[in-house]
This record gives sequence, C-alpha cells and structure tokens, in this order.
Amino acid sequence: MSYADIFVVPVSRQNIAAYREQAEIFVTVWRENGALSCVELEADDVPSGRLTSFPQSVDLRPDEEVFIGIATYASRAQRDEVNARAMKDPRLTGISSMAFDGKRMFIGGFKSFVGDLNSSAAR
Repeated sequence: MSYADIFVVPVSRQNIAAYREQAEIFVTVWRENGALSCVELEADDVPSGRLTSFPQSVDLRPDEEVFIGIATYASRAQRDEVNARAMKDPRLTGISSMAFDGKRMFIGGFKSFVGDLNSSAAR
C-alpha cells in the first residue's frame, strides 16, 4: 500500500520567493527523513468553479496563487514516522513564520485506492 500527504495553501504573490525558500527546506527535510517523494506545485491551470475549485478551497484573493504539496510514503505508519522525525529537524525550528496564511491551508493523508503512488511510473 502507498500513502500520501497532500496540502493546499494560498500564497501572496509578494511572498512567493519566501515560500520557495521554505518549500525547498520542507522538501529536503521530508526526503532526508524518509519520504519516498516530496514535491511542491504551483497552480497553472486552475480556474474558479461554480461550486468548487482550488481557488475557492483556500478562499483565494486577487493577489495570491495556489500551491500544493505532495509527499509520498510506503504506508501510513511510515508517514507517521517520517513526520515525527521531520518535525524535530532543526532546520524547521529556524522558520519563525510561514510565508502563507495557515488558517486557509488544508491538509490530509490519503491511502492508495487504485494504482501505486510510489511505482517507477509515478516518479
């Protein structure tokens, strides 16, 4: 079985450089602590919908962009171990404030349903 953490955040355009710096730290920390893959994605083709959409999900404001982070693991147990180690990493303690509005972030853990997140085709 494979497992993924997925999060969605709004980032002010003026904070994108700072967000990139933080995202590079997060990706490195999670990979070095055992995540099978870790990636940050910037919205490119995410129109607002009538009922739901990525922009609506984070109450996107006109001066913001949507970003998504995805980390993959072999299992939920491995995810829990990686997250516990990563959260103690000293590189994270040096981040005094996040470059995004955490109140509008949403995150969740997902188990595989069809296919394998960690297959060679997914990398």
